[in-house]
Amino acid sequence: MNAKELTLQAEQNRKRLVEIVYNGGAGHIGGDLSCLNVMTALYFDVMKTDPENPKLPERDRFVLSKGHCVEALYAVLEAKGFIGKDLTDTLGQFNSVLSGHPTIEVPGIEVNSGALGHGLPIGVGMALAAKMDNAPWHTFVLMGDGEQGEGSIYEAAMAGSNYKLDNLVAIIDRNHLQISGDTEDVMKIESIYERWTAFGWDVKEINGDNMQEIIDAFHNIDYNNGKPHLIVSHTTKGYGISYMENIAKWHHGMPNAEQYEQAINEISARIEELQK
Repeated sequence: MNAKELTLQAEQNRKRLVEIVYNGGAGHIGGDLSCLNVMTALYFDVMKTDPENPKLPERDRFVLSKGHCVEALYAVLEAKGFIGKDLTDTLGQFNSVLSGHPTIEVPGIEVNSGALGHGLPIGVGMALAAKMDNAPWHTFVLMGDGEQGEGSIYEAAMAGSNYKLDNLVAIIDRNHLQISGDTEDVMKIESIYERWTAFGWDVKEINGDNMQEIIDAFHNIDYNNGKPHLIVSHTTKGYGISYMENIAKWHHGMPNAEQYEQAINEISARIEELQK
């Protein structure tokens, strides 16, 4: 898919995401919206997956380390065909297999995640296993920027470099806002580029709100350079919904009926424009 087609798919996923969160009555919509473009690009353009065979041995692996943004993953998995709308609509209902964090009961989800700082260590293990088996698949790990305060991430960063895991790609959703405020006020993480380069990683910074930059970054990864890869995806919290953008309270805010209608109208207008 080209950038325009992927942007349209992302907007369709965005509309469905808002529906899922609103109907389910819960979710972390701000971070969902900021990482949705990257997740759409991964599943619709970058990763090798098969909705008909979710456990395909040669599939690429995806770990959502910022597991509280699972609603975005549900929207993408539904659009890709891993799960049906009938299942997605059960979010928030008694006995549903869908919860507020990823669980392996859901087709297409590799690991239970959400305890922040755990995703990259798991991804390192997956990538190392692929190296040991001479397997061709890649591992992708999506982290939050607030999550960078967890020490286990840096142990994993050292291990990834030590074992030359050039089949591992980590992404930081750099929207600058965590639940308690700006990341640089809560726990400074800059300079991300210098920090991860010092750990021995191949680091790229992109505008994660721009689909062309996203796919260019993924398509230009050198999987034979002996270094694990980090993409710092600079994004906007609440991206695509005017009243949510860059507002910390939408980390886990819930739109009311009027706000829901406005969000759907804004996204629908962009979808209509992209379909021309």
